[in-house]
Amino acid sequence: MKLTPLRIAALTFTLFAQTQAADSIRVLVWDEQQPQQKEAYGEKFLGESIAAHLEKQAGFSVKSACLDDPEQGLSEAALDATDVLVFWCHRRVNDQDDARMESVVRRVLDGKLAFIALHSAHWAKPFVRLMQERSKADALAGIPEPERSSLKWEFLNEKPYYKGVKADARLTPFLTRTGDVCQLTLPQCVFPVYRNDGAPSHIKTLLPAHPIASGLPAQWDIPQTEMYGEPFHIPAPDEVVFEEKWDKGEHFRSGLVWKIGSGRAFYFRPGHETYPIFKQAEPLRVIENAARWMVSKPSLP
Repeated sequence: MKLTPLRIAALTFTLFAQTQAADSIRVLVWDEQQPQQKEAYGEKFLGESIAAHLEKQAGFSVKSACLDDPEQGLSEAALDATDVLVFWCHRRVNDQDDARMESVVRRVLDGKLAFIALHSAHWAKPFVRLMQERSKADALAGIPEPERSSLKWEFLNEKPYYKGVKADARLTPFLTRTGDVCQLTLPQCVFPVYRNDGAPSHIKTLLPAHPIASGLPAQWDIPQTEMYGEPFHIPAPDEVVFEEKWDKGEHFRSGLVWKIGSGRAFYFRPGHETYPIFKQAEPLRVIENAARWMVSKPSLP
């Protein structure tokens, strides 16, 4: 085959495109797609809006999926082609297929996938399971190593979905040990108070040098959001990047990072599907920063 200048140019472009694709962070934005999202996001669903923003940023290859897709959009092939999973859900947690969600969890534990949970995904099955696995690891680490092999473990509260907690409830997770029997009450992954009045929240960047906070101001506001109030029943995070406050006095740790197995999970609190929070520059920048940092491919910007 004769290599004409035009063909050489075409081959060069193809190789360049393949190299760029290979170096791109592969993001899958997963969304329950509540009809109420149309109030804030118009023709696009919330997840599609996030995906559209990320597609415009350098170094990303982005796809969208939803609960009603075949295999709930989380087939083995789809997950094999994903570096970062951004996850939004609310009303239909119990419709999430256990096998598909466990496949997500396994990949995070193996360091093959990073997981970003948004707002009401505090009760998403993958997030709850990842919090459970981190709680188990923390509990085991607190046991002297010579004693570990003789212990019998019992795990309580394995399905916390849609179960509220009172303000004075004992914070989960917690460990009770009687002789060689360890009972670990797993995290409730919820909080005692919430208020959906659309009041603004005020976010403070606690770790300005953290990569997730790159390019964000020391303080910034979200004009309309749902309020969640502490305490948040989760294992202690490794890092708290943001704190959120409301004028009525509530506060919440709003950007939380955990190392779980060989992978990472990040929870970002702001949300509710009827407010256009993920049209705002700062929350979108948080997701973009988190995706870059959690994969940490040095060749990317």
